[in-house]
Formats: sequence, structure tokens, C-alpha cells
Amino acid sequence: MGILRHPDFRRLWIADLLSQLGARLGMMAIPLLALLTLDATTFQVSLLRTCETAAWLLLGLFAGAWVDRIRCLPVLIAADLGRAALFGSIPVAAAFGVLGLPQLYVVLALAGLLTVLFDVAHSSYPPRLLTPDQLLPGNARLAANHSVAAVVGAGAGGVLVQWLSAATTVGLNALGFLWSALWLRSIRTPEQKPPAPEHRNLRREIAEGLRYVFRHPLLRPLTLDTATTMLFQAANSAVVIVFLVREIGLSPATIGLLSMIGLLGAIAASAFTERLSHRVGDARLQLVAALGLGVAFTLQALTTAGWGLTWYVGSTLLAAICIIVGYILQVSTRQRVCPPDLQGRVSATMSFVSWGAMPVGSLLGGVLGTAFGLRPTLWISGIATLLGTAWLIFSPFRTLRTIPTELESLKRPG
Repeated sequence: MGILRHPDFRRLWIADLLSQLGARLGMMAIPLLALLTLDATTFQVSLLRTCETAAWLLLGLFAGAWVDRIRCLPVLIAADLGRAALFGSIPVAAAFGVLGLPQLYVVLALAGLLTVLFDVAHSSYPPRLLTPDQLLPGNARLAANHSVAAVVGAGAGGVLVQWLSAATTVGLNALGFLWSALWLRSIRTPEQKPPAPEHRNLRREIAEGLRYVFRHPLLRPLTLDTATTMLFQAANSAVVIVFLVREIGLSPATIGLLSMIGLLGAIAASAFTERLSHRVGDARLQLVAALGLGVAFTLQALTTAGWGLTWYVGSTLLAAICIIVGYILQVSTRQRVCPPDLQGRVSATMSFVSWGAMPVGSLLGGVLGTAFGLRPTLWISGIATLLGTAWLIFSPFRTLRTIPTELESLKRPG
């Protein structure tokens, strides 16, 4: 059990799993709802993801400075309850026959704001709950939730859309957030409120987070590589379900099952990352994961009907492994080299730059898919992701084996 013997971390872990499952069901069900029920175009589907992620551009930096001033746990609970209410409105509107694309856009935009607050607080909370030596196993367990949710959510989402309807599946998404909030509320470890600075200045506090990230020789290339990846991953995500439905001719259940098979690698990745990082070196492994992700997205463009679907399954498998490995190592790197009083701001800065690229990438995917076609868009996004690893290749990651301590890393030339 290891870290799961910690009772309050176990509650956090369960809540995170439920929240992740709800989000994954929504990621599969909402584009299918727009495609199959509301007859949305490729560009209209891409706008859904844009609305959901645009909040990082509006709120990302502010959220980090704010979270560094307050307790994280109440933010997590409130964000889960708010998202439950928003996504719960979709099956209600569908039942009364008044659901339309405008409501989906509004729900996703508001839920995106709450997701920003949740993600920044969630990333800053483990160092307040765990000791430093518990962070890597704790992050590995939380990353395993991403893996399990990706596998179960992808498979169950497609099947449930076909069995129950897309709107009802979104309702299950809402229940996941509600249940998550109940588990978070059961955490008993007191969370100390961060000490307030003598002279508060939000602009200065945000600037401190930006300076720390972009002057740090490891966090800077890591952030820029992640931003490039997220930009073109969003372009891929904006069109891939449309591609599988309209060009390959797959049903929602088949899409879900194929995605589930590919994403099984994510579960394995969350289990072996800690052991492999000790053997290979966490800095070196981070670079390998970034290269592997670019290769995976490029191979996805080879997908065809029949046996050609193995390209989709194999590329999804490789991508899932690389995403989870990279996620665990990136979070652990940030938490290791960042001072406690900057955790929220540094987390928000890195998320602002990387997740802020996603609405741009979603729009880019919609534009490219409309102008050049769906398969060429997959090729472009894959090759661009692979080229984006240059941020890490031409940085200290090329020569490092392991992530040094904060002081050692800051002495290295940037």
C-alpha cells in the first residue's frame, strides 16, 4: 500500500480518481453529443475544447498567486461542487428538449474557470499534506488516477454514449464531481493557512512566479516543451474524434473500446515510473518521454479502417505511457526545486503557459481540419510535437541524469 497507508492522502487519492473519471467521461461524451445529437461541424467541435481551456489564459496566473495565500482544500471542494452543478444542467436541458451548442459552450467555459482553480490548488496541496520524501510516491499514485480514468473513462464513455445517450453520460460526469467533493470534505489533517506577506501586491507576486520559472535552467525548457506539446496535442484532440467518426466510420462504443486498449499503457506507466526513474535517471527519462510522445502523435495519422486501426491503438498506447511518465516527473521536478512559498505561483505559471496554449491549439486544429482535412491535421500536429522536444534537447536535460537539488540546479547556466 505504501503512501496509501496515509489516511488523508488516501481520501485525496479517492477524490481525485472520482474527479478524473467524471472529467474523462465528459471529454468523450461532449464531443460525441455535439457531433451525433447537435450535428456540429469540425470547427464547432474544436470550439468546445477552446471554451474549456480558455480559462487558463484568463485566470491561470491570478489563481497561482491567490492559492499561495489561502488554504487549498476549500477551493478543491467548491470547484468540484460547481462543476457538478454545471455539467448536471446538460442532461436536464436535453430532457426538456432545449439543449443547444450555446449551452455547451457556456457550461464548458464556466467549468474551465473552476478547473483552473481546482488544478492549481490540487497541485499545491500535496506538499502541505505530505513530507518531501512522500511526494514522488504520492504524485505517482495521483498520476495513476489519470491513467485509470483515461482507460475507464475512454472505454466506458463511448459505450455509455451508445447505450444511454451522450447527455445522460454527461450527467454521470456531474455525479463524479459531487462524489469527489464528499471525499475531500472527509480529510481531517489541518491545513495551515500560508503566512500573509507584510505588503501584499498581486502583480509583484505573479511576477515572482514568472521570473522564477523563466530564469530557472530546468523549469524554463520544461515549461516551453510542455506548451508546445499542449498546443499541438489540442490541435490533435480537436479533430481526432471527428476523424474517427466521419472518415473511419467508427461507432462511439468502438472509439471508446479502442481508446481504452491503447490507454492501458498509462496504468503500467504510473506503476513503473518511480522504479525506472531511479534506474535511468529522472532528467534523462523526462527527455525520452517527450521524444516518445512526438513519435506517438505522428504515428496516429497512419490510422485507417480494418487492420489499420492498430496504428491508432499502438500510438495511443505509446502516447499514454509518455504522458504519464512525463507528468509524474514534471510535477516532482517542480515540487523539488521550488520553494514552498512559491509552489502555487510556479505551478500556475507553468500551467498558464502550457494549458494556455490549448485553446489556441484547439482553434488551430479546427482551422487546419476545415482548410486541409482531418488526416493532414493529424500529421501536422504529430510532427510539430516531435520538433518541440528541441526545447529539452538544447537544455541541461541533454546532459543531466537526475534532477539536482534547488541550489545545484540554479548554479547551472540557463
